Amino acid sequence: MGAFEYTAVDNAGRRQRGVQEADTLKHARQRLRERGLLPLQVGELQGDSDHTGKRGRRQSRTSIGTAEVALITRQLATLARSGMPVVEALTAVAEQSEKRKVRNTVLAVRSRVMEGYAFADALNEFPGVFPEMYRATVAAGEQAGHLEAVLERLADYMEERKAAGQKIMLAFLYPLILVIVSLLVVVGLLTYVVPEITRVFETSGQTLPGITVLLINLSDGLREHGVVLGLGILAALFLARQLYRIEIVAETVQRQMLRLPVVGRLVRGHNTAQFTRTLSILSASGVPILDALRVSARVLSNLPMRKSVVAATAEVREGVSLSSALEKTRRFPVITLRLIGAGEAGGNLDTMLERAADAQDKELDAAVALLLGILEPLLILLMGGIVLFVVLATLLPIFDMNQLVR
Repeated sequence: MGAFEYTAVDNAGRRQRGVQEADTLKHARQRLRERGLLPLQVGELQGDSDHTGKRGRRQSRTSIGTAEVALITRQLATLARSGMPVVEALTAVAEQSEKRKVRNTVLAVRSRVMEGYAFADALNEFPGVFPEMYRATVAAGEQAGHLEAVLERLADYMEERKAAGQKIMLAFLYPLILVIVSLLVVVGLLTYVVPEITRVFETSGQTLPGITVLLINLSDGLREHGVVLGLGILAALFLARQLYRIEIVAETVQRQMLRLPVVGRLVRGHNTAQFTRTLSILSASGVPILDALRVSARVLSNLPMRKSVVAATAEVREGVSLSSALEKTRRFPVITLRLIGAGEAGGNLDTMLERAADAQDKELDAAVALLLGILEPLLILLMGGIVLFVVLATLLPIFDMNQLVR
């Protein structure tokens, strides 16, 4: 039985959209009519456009946020832990969801499972929703017979990853707001306040101090060429973004970022935490180490570190220990390498990887705090310096005028 997405009109003339399960397209239209709906458009609900299903059909695009996927996973884990079959669990999750895209995707996965596909194979038709790490972990858990435990690990992983991203975003929110407000204040001073004040000095005929002349020139230049300057900045940002999409450019920039004192520590810690936590959950779920390394490398946003993991994977394939292979790359913190080495020696690699991820999360929090501790005073000093410049440039001519009057 498949899932069909429909648009229909009820007896009152209201347009409705939803998902109807049926064996064929004709059957779906018939079931809609039995419900008192006039079908306008009915199409089979399928997976992502960049993925071809096992039936050879080209799939339609589906997009769901990480938060929704984490919630789905948590609900499935809870229901599976209670002994509910996968099909019934998927039905319950779909019924509880208030978002149409989430409900449609879950019902489409349920339809594939009802057709005889394994749960992991059903997820494979939605690579844009369920990443490779997610699908590989589910496949391993399904084969080992402990799907509920794997789903719980996945839910914990996705929630922790989302929380870590939000923590970094919120940490930098205040400096970002401070920069934006500062720029708006400076632009407002130069375009509206300063011209009104300096007009008095220009009509007085007195010789103005150099700092005041500079302020007037800046104000005039911003008023006359502000639009062009703004467009130029936007064009430069757009060009930089396009260049950054070129792999060699992005890799060069990211390599230089790793060498910066505080920023490099931040980037290295974030990527190491993501890598070790992903590898931990894959290893604990029974995914072979080479496959786990290949999947874990893809979660690294820093290209030099990603290539280092790929190179380390080749070393592991040849029989080198993971800790030794990673140590040769010189990209990962020493504490992480030591914990991985201890895990390999003690046969509890997944546990040590999780400890390494926790340690890096703490290091990341310290690095963020240090960076903010440096940025915030610098931004305040910069803003204070700009205001001091405007005040001095405005007051010096006034002092000169008072001396002339005396």
